[in-house]
Amino acid sequence: MTRTTFEKVKLNSEGNASFDPNPILKGGYFVTGDTRPEEIFITEEWSEEHRMIAEMVTEFCIREIQEPFFSRGRELVVTNKADKEEVLGLLRKAGELGLCGVSIPEQYGGMALDFKGNTLFSKVMANGFSFATTLGAQTSIGSLPIVYYGNEAQKEKYLPGIASGELVAAYALTEPGAGSDANSGKTTATLSSDGQHYQLNGQKIWITNGGFAGLFIVFAKIDQDEKLSAFIVERSYEGFSVGVEEKKMGIKGSSTVQIYFDNCKVPVENLLGERQEGFRMALNILNGGRMKAGAGGIGGAQFSLTKAVQYAIERQQFGQPIANFGAIQYKIGDIAMQAFANEAALFRTADYIDRKEIELKAAGLPENEAKVKAIREFAVEASIIKVRGSDLACYATDEAIQIYGGMGYAQETGMEMGYRDARITKIYEGTNEVNRLLTVGELTKRAMVTKELDLVSAGKKIPAFLLRQLAPFRSKDSYAEEERIVQGLKHAFLFLSGTAGRKLGKKMIDEQEIVMNLSTILAEAYVAESVLLKVKKLENRGAADSEKLEIQRQMMQLYLYEALAKARKAALEAIASFSVGGQKRTYILVVNTLLKPYDINPKEMRRNIAGFIIEKRGYCF
Repeated sequence: MTRTTFEKVKLNSEGNASFDPNPILKGGYFVTGDTRPEEIFITEEWSEEHRMIAEMVTEFCIREIQEPFFSRGRELVVTNKADKEEVLGLLRKAGELGLCGVSIPEQYGGMALDFKGNTLFSKVMANGFSFATTLGAQTSIGSLPIVYYGNEAQKEKYLPGIASGELVAAYALTEPGAGSDANSGKTTATLSSDGQHYQLNGQKIWITNGGFAGLFIVFAKIDQDEKLSAFIVERSYEGFSVGVEEKKMGIKGSSTVQIYFDNCKVPVENLLGERQEGFRMALNILNGGRMKAGAGGIGGAQFSLTKAVQYAIERQQFGQPIANFGAIQYKIGDIAMQAFANEAALFRTADYIDRKEIELKAAGLPENEAKVKAIREFAVEASIIKVRGSDLACYATDEAIQIYGGMGYAQETGMEMGYRDARITKIYEGTNEVNRLLTVGELTKRAMVTKELDLVSAGKKIPAFLLRQLAPFRSKDSYAEEERIVQGLKHAFLFLSGTAGRKLGKKMIDEQEIVMNLSTILAEAYVAESVLLKVKKLENRGAADSEKLEIQRQMMQLYLYEALAKARKAALEAIASFSVGGQKRTYILVVNTLLKPYDINPKEMRRNIAGFIIEKRGYCF
């Protein structure tokens, strides 16, 4: 077997085959170890099934959502009764195509896509505007708790209806006083004297699909428990009520309501999973949801870029298309570069999750436990993807409006809708600030508490790396400079997290600004390595289109150039926050050596990238 499967086969005490885990399938490994190009998945390797799913979703979005939008000249708004019925009808149509069951096992009427397939589904569904939120809740947070934690009776009762679209699902965690701190929720569940049902009391807010859902995954604390438990609550239960549709800035075509429990009677058999398992369940579901949110952000950016490019080609000013102007090409090239790099990281991670699941099942774990643990393994990477995807969505939709100019502000083009819809992506599935803090916190925990990662040994490699920068040698590797940049980013994170940690000790947790600086460097290291590995793999495969490969290479180089600048700024800001005098000067010298400038021509690269995309009339990678 190769390293891409398992490192080593051996016999356990019973004489059965067991496996040593593949080191690259360890969350956070990218900080401490090296990965080879052949060890990652790239989008050029999609299976025929994956491609067919993407085509089907794209066609559905064009036929059922985009064309009606441009014909109607406005977005669907669920506060309008007729529009709300139309959204519900779209969900039924999606169910008829099997799209409501992409995450559900086949025996319950679903497609049972792997995690890569689900991630691809989320990316392509961004073409469906706010309906992506509706369908996303159905296929992810509304159904996966039952898939992963439900007993057989619960699965048989609810999953077929969810998969067909006849039963709409929702997820109810957030409360007025419990947002990012979800376990502080006040909704209670009290076991009845006859032991037949729980009485739920409390309130939940921001419930996607709540206006027409028939089933809710609800989190509440039983009696005086410290941690949440989860319940399956049907809309028809006595004591359950739904508020009016919220008036929102964006995603107006998705249902968002408050729900209320007034001695709501929930049968004891509708406890989902074990008592007090709800908080862990919620976190595990969020890890997968963060990947999908990031995927949607990247897909939305690619869609917005394509629309903006097509407009720039048609729009004439000063006697020529505005696509000819450098200021416009800068925007096109920059969005494309970011989309390309972040997509490389997205599907690298999604593939790791699939492979980790296979590894865990081979080690004897039941399928659903293996799925949950595989997703949990890559919590750091998932949070990076969520932040980067949502940041990109907001940036791309903003710049797309700028390319459109005044027409971008007009309702009929849909650009202003995309801008408003994108903004929520920085908030749901955990705010970007929480996710950025989580990346550093989780990595530190795995190093210092659970001892899963050896950051100290990785940090000991920094002096040798610094010496090589002071006395560089020629390498035959055509990507030696790019490898240096990626290693420098990793070492900068290790150096600063170590020095800041020693300086601040336990106070570090209160220095969120410094932790945010570290999270920036960490994210840049992961995405930079991912896009470099992708380009190297493309080159090793012998790409048929040499012109396209050259543009992909330039997008990678441009990304590394920008990553260095962002990481250097974050590093210097962090240093200024915890050091002074000679120590500060020493730290700055180290960082400047680790993050040495990269000698490229960013203007020409952006123009080259933009020119290629303009010729293809949209994002084409």
